[in-house]
Amino acid sequence: MNTTHELFHSIQQLARQFTKHLNTALEPFDIYSSEWAILFVLKKNGPLTQKEIAEYLSIEAPPVTRTVKKLVEKKYVLQVKGEDKRTNKVFLTDVALQKYEEWEVAVLQANQELLAQLPVDSWVYLQQTISQWSHSLAIKEEKN
Repeated sequence: MNTTHELFHSIQQLARQFTKHLNTALEPFDIYSSEWAILFVLKKNGPLTQKEIAEYLSIEAPPVTRTVKKLVEKKYVLQVKGEDKRTNKVFLTDVALQKYEEWEVAVLQANQELLAQLPVDSWVYLQQTISQWSHSLAIKEEKN
């Protein structure tokens, strides 16, 4: 079999395992990894439009819309009409800000459990490799 097929299949399988592990860690809080991703981005960057969230997470707009809707229902985010009435700014609510640290502890613990499988020097190499690859893909995408 072609080694590139094996590589990308392995990456996809690993991503699924990470998602499953994170969902298990977040289950007691009734949030999913897709919701955590948006909560994390908003905590890190402040209020964003749904388009900005989609671009940051490199996902299509419809899943962002569905996930934001769920987060609104859970009272973790608030949508506010922007200057352009066609766009909404998404803000973390006080409820989300109060719970954020608890969620983050669960996520960090889940991450540590996964990283415990690797030597620390591998973490650094892996982070550098992923960052370089991601950066080069982003540059290529901007050119298209």
